[in-house]
Amino acid sequence: MNKALKSKGVAVLENLKNEVCDVAKKAQAEGLCKHRSGNFSALDPETQYVVITPTGVDRECLSARDLLVIDLNANVVENLSNLKPTSETLMHLSIYKTRPEAKAVAHTHSLYATTFALLGKPIPAVVYEAFTLGLTKARIPVAPYARPGTTELAQSVVASCKEAECFLLEKHGAVAFDKSSIEEAYLKISYVEEIAHLYYNTLVISHGEEPDSFSQTELSEWKYPSKINLN
Repeated sequence: MNKALKSKGVAVLENLKNEVCDVAKKAQAEGLCKHRSGNFSALDPETQYVVITPTGVDRECLSARDLLVIDLNANVVENLSNLKPTSETLMHLSIYKTRPEAKAVAHTHSLYATTFALLGKPIPAVVYEAFTLGLTKARIPVAPYARPGTTELAQSVVASCKEAECFLLEKHGAVAFDKSSIEEAYLKISYVEEIAHLYYNTLVISHGEEPDSFSQTELSEWKYPSKINLN
């Protein structure tokens, strides 16, 4: 066990490391991240430590040992493979501080979501599944551009992550966070890419005419069907 962790009486976060590592590998295998792009993290609510992916490591070679443990002030607590945490660490920490209920963050550079990020164009709720994305204005918003890895980027995401649990980074990529797990954060970011793809296809077919989309009221009123008897 790492000495810093021992001194705090904290067990090694092996389960969380394995979960984040598995999702990072899945993102590359499914094409949401290429060429070492994107990054992933998860917060342990008991210790308030964050398990986060390293920078510059091919995910085909990534192991749970390579993930780092940091605190919410960006201090590295455990680093078994002598690597650096992702350069987007400050952005992840900004999300955890802005939305204390967040337990995991996924950042990808997927093709269609990033296309709209390049345009600085929010993605409207064109399919009802958008109700799962924690939206408050029936759209996936865009955080204004700031240079990757900077404190300015960390500050630029604050308004967007207050508005929605998924958002785009202008000229950069897409981000999602979740209140339960890294697997659910990854599911959200996968939905973002799927909705972006559908929206793109619709705009192409309609020659740029905006499709109808759902209102926030309609999205917010979904409930599990009461007529289904679970007893």
